[in-house]
Amino acid sequence: MNNPDLNLAPESRTPATPAAPAPLYLRRSGTALLLDFRTGEPALLHFGADLGPELPDLTLLTDPVPHSALDVPVTLGLVPQASSGWRGRPGLRGHRGGTAFSPRLRLVSVDAGPGDDASAVLTQADPDAGITVRTELRLNDGGLLQLRHTLVNDGGSPYTVEELAAVLPMGRAAAEVLDLTGRWCRESHPQRLPLHQGTWVRSGRHGRTGHDASLLLAAGTPGFGYRHGQVWAVHLGWSGNHESFVDTTGDGRTVIGASELLGSSEVTLAPGESYETPWLFAAYSDEGLDGITAAFYAWFRARPHHPTAGKPRPVVLNVWEAVYFDHRLPALLDLAASAAALGVERYVLDDGWFRGRRNDTAGLGDWYVDEDLWPDGLTPLIDAVTGHGMEFGLWVEPEMVNEDSDLARAHPDWIAGPATGGSGNGPAGRLPERWRHQQVLDLVNPEAWQYIYDRLDALLSGNRISYLKWDQNRDLTEMGHDGRPSVHAQTRAVYRLLDALREAHPDVEIESCSSGGARVDLGILERTDRVWGSDCNDALERQTIQRWTGMVVPPELVGSHIGPTRSHTTARTHDLSFRAVTALFGHFGLEWDIRHLEPAERDELAGAIALFKEYRGLLHSGRMVRADEPDPALRLHGVVAHDGGEALFALVSVATSFAETPGRVCLPGLDPDTRYRVEAVYPAATDRGAYLQTAPPGWLAGGVEATGRFLAGSGLPMPVLNPEHGVLLSVRRAGGGAPHSGTPVRNS
Repeated sequence: MNNPDLNLAPESRTPATPAAPAPLYLRRSGTALLLDFRTGEPALLHFGADLGPELPDLTLLTDPVPHSALDVPVTLGLVPQASSGWRGRPGLRGHRGGTAFSPRLRLVSVDAGPGDDASAVLTQADPDAGITVRTELRLNDGGLLQLRHTLVNDGGSPYTVEELAAVLPMGRAAAEVLDLTGRWCRESHPQRLPLHQGTWVRSGRHGRTGHDASLLLAAGTPGFGYRHGQVWAVHLGWSGNHESFVDTTGDGRTVIGASELLGSSEVTLAPGESYETPWLFAAYSDEGLDGITAAFYAWFRARPHHPTAGKPRPVVLNVWEAVYFDHRLPALLDLAASAAALGVERYVLDDGWFRGRRNDTAGLGDWYVDEDLWPDGLTPLIDAVTGHGMEFGLWVEPEMVNEDSDLARAHPDWIAGPATGGSGNGPAGRLPERWRHQQVLDLVNPEAWQYIYDRLDALLSGNRISYLKWDQNRDLTEMGHDGRPSVHAQTRAVYRLLDALREAHPDVEIESCSSGGARVDLGILERTDRVWGSDCNDALERQTIQRWTGMVVPPELVGSHIGPTRSHTTARTHDLSFRAVTALFGHFGLEWDIRHLEPAERDELAGAIALFKEYRGLLHSGRMVRADEPDPALRLHGVVAHDGGEALFALVSVATSFAETPGRVCLPGLDPDTRYRVEAVYPAATDRGAYLQTAPPGWLAGGVEATGRFLAGSGLPMPVLNPEHGVLLSVRRAGGGAPHSGTPVRNS
């Protein structure tokens, strides 16, 4: 054993039998994980609040043995198993031709990370079943825990893996479950239910993450909110089929976990082969959901390849809602000139630039610049865009193919589906039903993978492209290769493709778009630089979508654009101010035909872009704060600098309120002993329709000074907002002297 007593102070080491190493105790950033080995396997004793530097004698804390039960206490193992008496959801399901179905994994070694590194690798084995399971644990700065398993087939015959889950224990205080669901253009909406005995399971069988995926599965104390309550939460970093679950057994213990959802015999290991699970990301907070968010953001932003490490996030113009498939150079050049004049920094040419692509029924797979549309290639447009000082980006959808394409006609056997084999002269058997007129390209096929890599590599090598908008517009129903289910292999092939392209073109950023927000997960975000949260640019819908996507993904990684006055997905109309207030809290951009704006509207839009640039350093680095606002018609969120020096809040009205006035609205998350100056700032020059009031609150015109304690505890009277309008509140550390227009108070 190497350092079996990781992070355990000498005075707190638990006496252990000669055969058992001391407990494994990982502590960091207010979170702790405790495992004990006295039963011969890693027993999960605790995941949650830091327990301090000292532990009691764990030999005295054995569970009781009830009547009509096993004769020994039941162990909840790192891989829960029936051989230890666990009657809940098993951690490993697999077999060797129908035998070796019930593993009895026992500890082989514990290898601790060096120094203060809160990490470890644990190895378990079952020689009779012929398997070894290696588990990696990392407790990161900020408190985010990572866990994954690798199973090795040590036997002499194939071993089929049906499921290998990562689980963690929760405290008995967890009594309510919250997860997310949704659909196209309505992603990331929360749902809650009480936690009862049994299993709550969310399954994703889309072949991709899915519009209805639970980006975050959380459980906590009754009524936990953004700023209060104990919360345990997990996310599986995987872009294919998956399950997340909360499992409460009859003995009162509850685990939370997730696993890849494997198809029938999808992973069958030959002797010596291994299967590695996706990373499970887990966090604990005793300060509500905002504490969970803080742990995820700390992990993201500590990565050396995080996009903001090199430069500010550029303001984007995507031309889709301006021209759709109508690609004519004069119009696109006009858009580029208009964008540059407004302060746009990245210009993205969307769908419609490649051979045969006049609508969405043909052309996917033929990744050559259409010579009829672009006789001189993309060079004239790219030169104009870069000449204006902007980056040039391009839309692609490499994982899909239209049956009406040169590629499908030449290689029909490259279309994925349930059939076996292929002759090269035609598809083998039936194909899956079409989705948006397209099929899935079988990237498990090495020739198909190489073709896509070569085409994208040629595009990037031959053109000054700084950014790819990488789309993926359908579920992978009946996903198969050579007659076997292949979602797992297809997902790995996509990862390899992204990894290879990034290695060859390290300066090119990539966005993950999947019919909007159908592939938002930490697996794809390890290989991309942002996600498209939704195809819906309706600011009212985006208020919810971005709030809950932002539970896990920081705003600099979530594309958030100002769309047209009238949304093309909902037909709602919104003032520019509301659209801008919404788009500011993300990776800001435009998706709008800006060529024909009225002068006043153009000035307002330029002002909104300038406002984003002023605040983007704060927005893309600070702590996300969401208020537990009692009025359901109002939402307050903001970003607070880590040093407490400044913040930007948005108060948004999403419906008519039950009260005549909002009353005093509190601003949480500020330093209580710092005095701040609060001012209203406006993304548009005028907000004609924002307010429904005879007179505003007194402070609104010139600002007010107050302490963070006052702002969080008493708050400020807010203006009466019309529905679907908002106001921005700039909060900065005040200078010396008495509070502006303040009233002296007597301390009693």
